[in-house]
Amino acid sequence: MFATVSVVGFRWPAAWAIPLLTKVTPGIGLIWFAVRREWRSLGIAVAATGAIAFVSLAFDPIGWVGWFGLLRRQEFPALEGGLLFLPVHLWLRLPVAAALVAWGAATDRRWTVPVAVCLALPTVWLTSVAILVALVPLSGLGAHTPAGAWLRSAPAADRAPVRYGRAPRSPEVATPAG
Repeated sequence: MFATVSVVGFRWPAAWAIPLLTKVTPGIGLIWFAVRREWRSLGIAVAATGAIAFVSLAFDPIGWVGWFGLLRRQEFPALEGGLLFLPVHLWLRLPVAAALVAWGAATDRRWTVPVAVCLALPTVWLTSVAILVALVPLSGLGAHTPAGAWLRSAPAADRAPVRYGRAPRSPEVATPAG
């Protein structure tokens, strides 16, 4: 889910409501918009998150009390028990993740966002690195993948439909009447 948000969040900033309302700290990707002064995108992400939170608060205020309690109780897992996770405390990883996103935004390196989101997870489990699959469409190597082409394409109003696996039709070719 966070890998998807790391990719589609550039085009649809409201998607950032998912990490902000579920794990909070992976919302560190919003630093991208602040550093680049993309205030509209940042505003959309914050407004969407606020709207969802407001509606859910109206329906279940007790649920929010429980959620804040859960956030307060967040503890670092014990090293015994064979659990595989990154044993570096969140408060040490967050500044690194924030700096990485800020540097990426300043130098136009979108691939830094999923790396920072992964680092900013409350606990980075062995399976958390699956977020890094978002590196493929965000890196130059993934530019020719469907997700990479979509990400780099013009706004919807300015582009023709993308047909993967076929050559684009030339406008000079007459289509049969049907």
